Formats: sequence, structure tokens, C-alpha cells
Amino acid sequence: FDPRGRRLAVATYGGAWLWYARIAEQKPEILKWAGSHIALAWSPDGKFLMSAMQENQLHGWRVADDKNLKMGGYPAKVKSLAFLSKGQMLATSGANGVVVWPFTGPAGPLGKQAAEVGYDESALVARVAGDPGSRRVAAGLEDGRVWICDLTGQQIDMLKAEKGESISTLAFSRDARRLAWGDEAGGGGVFDL
Repeated sequence: FDPRGRRLAVATYGGAWLWYARIAEQKPEILKWAGSHIALAWSPDGKFLMSAMQENQLHGWRVADDKNLKMGGYPAKVKSLAFLSKGQMLATSGANGVVVWPFTGPAGPLGKQAAEVGYDESALVARVAGDPGSRRVAAGLEDGRVWICDLTGQQIDMLKAEKGESISTLAFSRDARRLAWGDEAGGGGVFDL
């Protein structure tokens, strides 16, 4: 659902379909882009809808005018995306570090470059989580490690240094004082931040 709870977005082959809530008979608005879309995230202001794709890329739309945002260059499939810093940044997995796209101004990331934070040659980032109210981002790696970083100073704090199964889920608590993680073997934990 969009941030206001009025529209439902569904990822599909060939784009994303948007429906309004509480309207029985309607045809969806279709945001088209070739390929298989596997995960969606609305920007906190509802102006952008971002999609992780089956290919090693990210795609998005500026919803007001259906403007396409093609964002490629990933070495692996993007499995996780999260907005942070009141929607001014989008963090994604799919690389050896967290890829952070700027979403400032009416054009969002159009014409802007992404930054990569926490580059580690030995493992790909499998999951990301963003603190909606600050510039903190967390990463869960394919080798089981978990770290957090405040992008203001870009200091990486390793929360889980022991290696293991790939991190499959990662989330901040509503008040952003705790970070929960889970791995593909069913392990999990919570960090007090």
C-alpha cells in the first residue's frame, strides 16, 4: 500500500499494477516496463514507486507522470530495498556494499549517481533496512554478518561479526531502537541500538 493507504501496488511481469482501495469495479493503472518485477517499495511521500527486478537492476516510476527510472549496474539481483532519512535516500542490496540512491528534489534520482557504502569484496549484501527518521542503514550479508552505518559519518559498526547462513530478513523496530535479523537456517536475533 502507498503511504496514505489508498493505493495497492502489485509487482508483475511487464511492470506494476496500481489499484485504489475500496473501489469494487475498476481497471488497474499499469506502470509498464519490460521484465519481471519481484519487489516494490513506495517512497514515503508516495511520489515514486521502485521495483527490484529479476534482472540485476532496479526500476522505478515517478507516479504523477509515469516517468521511468532505470537504475542498473548491479553485480547481483536486488532482493531488498528500503527508504531512509525521511525518504531522501533509497538503500538497496545486490552489490558488495549497500547502494544508496539520492531522492532529493522533484526528479528524485534522475541524473544522479548512487553511492556504495560498506564495500566488502568477500560478500554481497543480501538485505537492507533503513531508519525512516535518520540516515542510518543496516545491511545483512550473504555470509551471515550484519552491520549498521550512520551515513553522516559513514562509520560501519559490525553488529554480528560471526559468519553463517545468508541473512534473509532485516528490520528496524518502529522507534528505530532495535534491529531484528533472521537467516536462511531459521536463526535470528535482535540488537539494542
